[in-house]
Amino acid sequence: MTRAVPASRTAFAAVTTLFFAWGFITANNDPLIAALKKLYTLNDVEAQVTQAAFFLGYALFSIPAAALLSRLGAAKSILAALALMVAACLLVPVASAVQTYLLVLFALFVMASGITTLQVAANPLAAALGVPERTHVRLLLAQSFNSLGVVLGVQLGSSVMLSGDIFKNDVVVSTVAERARGLVQVDRAFLIIAAALVALMVVLFLLRRTVDAASPPFQTTQSPFAALRSRWATAGAATIFVYVGAEVAIGSIMILFLHRPDVLGLGYADAGWYLGWIYWFGALVGRFAGTALLTRVRATTLLTIAATCAAAMSAAAFSLSGPAGAYAALSIGLFNSIMFPTIFTLTLERSDAPAAATSGLLCLAIAGGGVLPLVVGAVARSLSYAASFAVPAAAYLAILTFALAARRARVVGDVPAMAH
Repeated sequence: MTRAVPASRTAFAAVTTLFFAWGFITANNDPLIAALKKLYTLNDVEAQVTQAAFFLGYALFSIPAAALLSRLGAAKSILAALALMVAACLLVPVASAVQTYLLVLFALFVMASGITTLQVAANPLAAALGVPERTHVRLLLAQSFNSLGVVLGVQLGSSVMLSGDIFKNDVVVSTVAERARGLVQVDRAFLIIAAALVALMVVLFLLRRTVDAASPPFQTTQSPFAALRSRWATAGAATIFVYVGAEVAIGSIMILFLHRPDVLGLGYADAGWYLGWIYWFGALVGRFAGTALLTRVRATTLLTIAATCAAAMSAAAFSLSGPAGAYAALSIGLFNSIMFPTIFTLTLERSDAPAAATSGLLCLAIAGGGVLPLVVGAVARSLSYAASFAVPAAAYLAILTFALAARRARVVGDVPAMAH
């Protein structure tokens, strides 16, 4: 008995690194978009296809991931997911060698499929690896490491991918040799990620028996489409869809937005620093502050305030120029911080569909992260980066509508511990 607790803590530490890992990797999409846009001379819509390819993995692999977990168990599924992610990283240098943007998109789809499996497995593992009374503490800690991974991931991606001479000026990449020099920087970032994932695989392999022993049983659950019969489940899914889309879209264009001479005129690498240490770090700080506030403020009230402020800051980024517009845009991360878990739990409390089906539908709605960036890219291409902030502003107004409706709605269900 005395040895089980340290073993469980060790396994939890390893599982927590999974939260960190997918936050770290996902955050690299933001500087990657800026790099690929320049190197492949993409327009704003073509550049945002990067996010569409990535989030397609969430949409298509969520249900297969649950089936894989029920068949293989936690440890083997996690190891398979990590191996898939390593393969995705190694596909990027292959894409660079043949200079094919479509192969980069395929690599990102493969990466997202592995990350989806990690997410399906890691949440119940984080809850199970310890005493039941501290489930929420473990989940909050694990999710905080996810936010830390996002902050540091942006820094790595920006400092490695965007540090070459080719990104220090606005000269158009016109030759194969110039593109190859820039792609070397992209390859280096993904090779670093691949090496870190291999190290994580070794740790999880050594702890596989401990992880499986503590893992709850994974079973294939009711189809998430069964929740479409619930008005609140569909409303919550639509709200998750626009929230994730807005958050991802803002992160995707931020480097390009801050690079504009009429905004801050920053170099790509410097703009990436601002993205990581203001926009995403604001989300990390807001997660801790929001957790404390939720003990004193109703969830619907806090979501109403956050959505109102995010909509106002998006409108400011749209209408103001120079540093005022830039810092308004960067501040949105702080207000994003509490939205996903709050929308998730408010929906589960009000949906009259089975909780498993409702949760599945909400997870599928994460695919919004691949759709709204395309809309934002289209607006940026036709008008301007500043004008594209009208799209997230509209998304936050939709979230505000959901929050106000939730204040008046009757709570009909219990929120599982996993949803907090």
